[in-house]
Amino acid sequence: MTITAYRRRRAARGHQHRTRALYYAALVVLAVYSIGPLVIFVFASLKSEATLAADPLSLPTHPLWSNFRQAWDQANLGTGLRNSAIITLGTVAGVCVIAGCAAHAMARLDLPGAGMVTAYLLAVTALPIQLFLVPLFFLWSHLGLYNNLLGVIIIYWAIYSPFATLLLRSYMLSIPRDYEAAARMDGAGELSVLRRITLPLAAPGFVTIALVSGLAAWNEFLLAVTFLQSSNVQPISIALYSFQQGYTQNYALISAAGVVMLIPMVTFFLLLQRRFVAGLTAGGLGG
Repeated sequence: MTITAYRRRRAARGHQHRTRALYYAALVVLAVYSIGPLVIFVFASLKSEATLAADPLSLPTHPLWSNFRQAWDQANLGTGLRNSAIITLGTVAGVCVIAGCAAHAMARLDLPGAGMVTAYLLAVTALPIQLFLVPLFFLWSHLGLYNNLLGVIIIYWAIYSPFATLLLRSYMLSIPRDYEAAARMDGAGELSVLRRITLPLAAPGFVTIALVSGLAAWNEFLLAVTFLQSSNVQPISIALYSFQQGYTQNYALISAAGVVMLIPMVTFFLLLQRRFVAGLTAGGLGG
């Protein structure tokens, strides 16, 4: 090896090391940007109201774990968690069934006007829900679905199913048709093909739409506060209102209740993040 070639290889290695260092530095900055507010949020939940007002960014020198017990009792977080769990699980189950059937029909069957349906779903996802609040309020009041968990779940089905259908359709388009052709040659019907072939192969896509719709239903506030008025049916996102006292709010207790609200969804996301990323990148919105 000549001296010139050795210097070139050494320079190339140095360039690779510098590039890698820049990548790691960017990742560290992004991690701090993402995790930093959560850490401050947790610190705020362990402070007294006076300490939080005096220095909101400092470490809690004397952690007040009693904030969580006080927030739990004052906001009735147990009932809120139960209602949020019912709403979220009901939303996820319905969205998976609706989007799964619709995406299978759009991706695997020769439907007339499939392009028009896709354009309609894209247009629907762009409409703000505020446009439908007043007519929905009167309609749900007449149907007996106002102040009812099922009523909110049905609205969430309608809101989250179009995007889930588009995402799942794109994922199903990437699945080879050879498996379905072999199953049909063996005499399998359309429902059998959907249940035995399409659903197992599209499992990462279903995990993706389940996480997206579940997180959205868990954190949704506007529809919940509009259609759920009784304290025994309100989700945990509305329970944070109970810390408002006149024109002041106890932000330490709000932070403690917020941490309780975050734990279930963060844990659920961390357990399924690999499948979520795989389904999101494989599905996209192409095709």
